[in-house]
Amino acid sequence: MSSSNILFLPFRRTHTVSLSNAIKQYISTKYDQHPDMFTSDLEAIDILRASAVHSIEPHASGIRKLEAYGAQLVWIGGKFPVDIGVDFSWYPALGYNTQRPVSENNIRFEIANILFNLAAMFSQLAISANRTTTEGLKLASNQFCQAAGVLSYLKTNIIPDLRTNPPEDMDTMTLESLEQLMLAQAQECFWQKAVKDGLKDASISKLAAKVSDLYADAGDWGIKSDAISSEWIHHMNAKHHHFAGAAQYRAACDCLEKRKYGEEVARLKDSLNCVNEALKESRYVNKAVQADLNGLKNRVTEDLKRAEKDNDMIYLLPVPPKPELKVLDRATMVSSKVPKEVSDPLSVLGDNTELGRPLFSKLVPYSVHVAASIYADRRDRVVNKTIDEFEGLTARIHEVLKSLNLPGSLQALEKPLGLPPGLVSHAEEIRQQDGINRLFRSIDETEKLKENDRAVYQEGVDLLRSETAEDERARRKYGTDRWIRPASADAAAKLYAQVSEIDGYLKSAANSDNIVQGKLKDTESHIRLLSGTDHDLEQFVPSSRRVVMTAAVEREATKLRGCLNEVSRLETRRKRKIETLKAKAKQDDINPDLLQETARLEREYPMQSIEAVQFEDLFEQRLHKYDVDNDMVTEDEQEQESVFQRLQDANAAFVAARRGDSSTRQREQALQQLENAYFKYKEIISNLDVGRKFYNDLAKITGRFRDDCRNFCYQRRAEATQFESDLSDAMSSLHLQQANALQQQKQADQENRPYPAPAHAGQAAIPAPMPTRATPAAGPTNGMWTPDMPIRFGSGGPGPAGAAPQGSAKGAVQDARWDPSKGMKFA
Repeated sequence: MSSSNILFLPFRRTHTVSLSNAIKQYISTKYDQHPDMFTSDLEAIDILRASAVHSIEPHASGIRKLEAYGAQLVWIGGKFPVDIGVDFSWYPALGYNTQRPVSENNIRFEIANILFNLAAMFSQLAISANRTTTEGLKLASNQFCQAAGVLSYLKTNIIPDLRTNPPEDMDTMTLESLEQLMLAQAQECFWQKAVKDGLKDASISKLAAKVSDLYADAGDWGIKSDAISSEWIHHMNAKHHHFAGAAQYRAACDCLEKRKYGEEVARLKDSLNCVNEALKESRYVNKAVQADLNGLKNRVTEDLKRAEKDNDMIYLLPVPPKPELKVLDRATMVSSKVPKEVSDPLSVLGDNTELGRPLFSKLVPYSVHVAASIYADRRDRVVNKTIDEFEGLTARIHEVLKSLNLPGSLQALEKPLGLPPGLVSHAEEIRQQDGINRLFRSIDETEKLKENDRAVYQEGVDLLRSETAEDERARRKYGTDRWIRPASADAAAKLYAQVSEIDGYLKSAANSDNIVQGKLKDTESHIRLLSGTDHDLEQFVPSSRRVVMTAAVEREATKLRGCLNEVSRLETRRKRKIETLKAKAKQDDINPDLLQETARLEREYPMQSIEAVQFEDLFEQRLHKYDVDNDMVTEDEQEQESVFQRLQDANAAFVAARRGDSSTRQREQALQQLENAYFKYKEIISNLDVGRKFYNDLAKITGRFRDDCRNFCYQRRAEATQFESDLSDAMSSLHLQQANALQQQKQADQENRPYPAPAHAGQAAIPAPMPTRATPAAGPTNGMWTPDMPIRFGSGGPGPAGAAPQGSAKGAVQDARWDPSKGMKFA
């Protein structure tokens, strides 16, 4: 514990990690931009972290270092996921596990630790301030308030969004206790300043009462915390009672000034009781706090003796009991102040600010690219739908003209000899486009694109089949109980779904190609005529005799020609509208608006990752600009129906006026066939362009599909290799264990046998040679036993061999067996 009479927060410690490597890896895999574009930013983020985590000494420069790194973390939190791939390890600052680090792959966890250290920095700067001066006390109080503000912001804004359980010294109870402790010490600085400035006793009493309340709150929350030590709790309780006593003492001084002598005695008694309660904690608090308490006690004791004596001897006023004393008023001079660099860090990031420019500002989030693609797809669908409706109306024109045999019937009448100008211009247009050859070249190009797409698609399918076969072989080899990894179809369900999807695309496209080729086959001969010379056309179109037109026929022909010209003008205007719409779509770049909206979202929701769904309102707003084009389709349709009605009426009148005249019938048919062939040529050209675009787009899909298949197969094979290695190791270990167990069993069996097995069972054992001792020459022994003599049991002495022992009955045979009752004798 600090030797001071106030406490400070210790710093949390950490290990060195490389945040830049994880960011670089994420950019390379998730963004369309290359990480080398952000080399300086990658270096800067590591430098900022190193500066921040090493700021563990109370110095004003440490505040900017911690705030700068914290602000950059908040900024990049909107561009990268929370679990970016770095395990941030931090040691708790409080509690009983300060030597056990907590590691989290979580940017918010890193921010929480940086903010805790920022609060610790403010508290330690307050401790180091010169609190013997008025300015020093004001500075210390302000820094304690900022420490409380940082802790409050950490508690209410960061910890709830941590997505994991907070460390024990950063849970709600601990942070609440620390916040109240910082506020109590800030209020204590104001109380000390009031005493130093000589304010009235009533004002000082109000300040002291609030200090007591704040210390009480800090202690109550500290008891609920697992990280606040008992030593700190005793300190808070001692300070609570200390300032309760100080408040009553100053209130008593105010009563003396106001001649409330009885109340003065009552408040001095209460003050002394409070000080005595505080002194009960003296064995747990430091000497500075003890000295403050003892000083206050001596002062209160002396004043109480004087007050009681004066009241008993002079004033004789009743001393009210404690319940009747008025509760002291409070004067709150402090509050939690959250620095702007903490509450709104993005507003202080910039090119000319102290915290520096925001890093990775040019990195466009991947979701923005996705959003741009989504908008482009929606815009193209809207535009293509409008264009299809326009072209559908044009196709309707050609169908109506064909059904009315126009303009062939009118051309045959107006120009019975030679080629009509309209037909000549159509033929010239086809010749300039290389006519029939262009169609066949386009078909060949489309076929090549289709075959290439099919080959790429088939390569991906073959890769999947090969991998599936390898997996099945391994499964049969090791068995399903050992080869437990998912089957290929389950492991790559998305890829297998794409197999059917792309195959459907190819089959549908093949059907469309057959339809287009059928159109070409039906009209090929006429298109060849239009691609040829005028002489060929003249040979195909028969001439008719010159017809003398009556006034009625000429009048109706003029009306019909006017209607046809009106149809032609309508079709021309429609082509211009389509070209204008295509140009409008081509120039529709949503990227600037997306970046602007992204910047707004990053400012308003700094710790929330940007998702494509957040741009839906912007999409709807921009797509409304194409509503006017949709309205044009409706207007064109109404105008076209009106023109058709007039055309059909004029043609009916024209046919009625020429009724009975068949002189131009063959010429009409020939001209109409060529006219129809021209429009069919235009239709086929459009179909082939659509097909070419389709196969080009499909090439991207099949290319990604093949690449995904390659990556999947590579990963599966690497996984299978590791899996087989693990299985082989496990099986080898099992075999070794079995062999060891068998060997141990054999040894145990051999040790448990009573005798070793005979070397040659069934054969007689060879007797071992018995040692023999040379017999010495007989000599006198004088009744003494020598080592060369045999041991003989019995009562008689030695005698000649075969002689009867002495003392035996004559002729009786003596029993040579040893009798234990006779002991042992040597002969």
